[in-house]
Amino acid sequence: MNKERNDHGQRVGQVKEVTSLVNPIIKDIRALSQKKHRDETHAFMAEGLKLVIDALDLGWKIKTLVYAKAAKGKPQVEQVAARTVAKGGLVLEVSEKVISTVTRRDNPQMVVGIFEQRYRALKDIQPQEGETYVALDRVRDPGNLGTIIRTADAAGASGVILVGETTDPFSLETVRATMGSVFAMPIARASAEDFVKWQKSAGVRVVATHLAGSVDYRTIDYRSKPVVLLMGNEQAGLPVELARQATALARIPQAGRADSLNLAIATGIMLFEARRHLLSLDGA
Repeated sequence: MNKERNDHGQRVGQVKEVTSLVNPIIKDIRALSQKKHRDETHAFMAEGLKLVIDALDLGWKIKTLVYAKAAKGKPQVEQVAARTVAKGGLVLEVSEKVISTVTRRDNPQMVVGIFEQRYRALKDIQPQEGETYVALDRVRDPGNLGTIIRTADAAGASGVILVGETTDPFSLETVRATMGSVFAMPIARASAEDFVKWQKSAGVRVVATHLAGSVDYRTIDYRSKPVVLLMGNEQAGLPVELARQATALARIPQAGRADSLNLAIATGIMLFEARRHLLSLDGA
């Protein structure tokens, strides 16, 4: 018999029924709303059966599966529970009150997965022909970051690089905004100095959006080299030291009274332009 136990003394592979909000395992899961706890445990939460299935299919390590009693007996839920047990994870069957507290929602998803965080080392990223990466300098808004990760996935980008002190890609708000793309899109972290060193040796074309940009983003060569789209902070934009290292400083032409675009919108525009020559409708 497998005697291995987790941090709570629970036997690995065991299904446990939980109805109390003060259960230590539930308290630990609820604490994942705090970045400090996520950093200490290297864990994060994802809501929804489809997201959990996608994560498992993509090889992410699941630590705990939580499902509401109302979901018990559903074939897909039972299959996910069996996969979690097979991978040495803990399975919790909980009341709807408990799962509402865990997700901080009045109408929560019936299934929640706790996964191990995963970052890709910047030094291991060696861009190839036809690849596009997004580099974000000090992005602050979780919704923006999540939307950008989702958009990068949709556009067929190869990864997102977080430069400097950014919002946490594994916060509940960011993960929700990715709509599951957090599991499909490799994420790397780097200081501004390390990013500059990497870009010089990576053989990439760095295209940065900047208010001082003199080049129309639609006229840039996105074909001859792998491309890194460098986007600045929501309020301050790109610092001078990063802007001067870019291959091209681009600008998106605008009309009307608005003097700027939302970061996620601007990134989406840049992404689909950079990859326009690589994208087509199925059957076209």
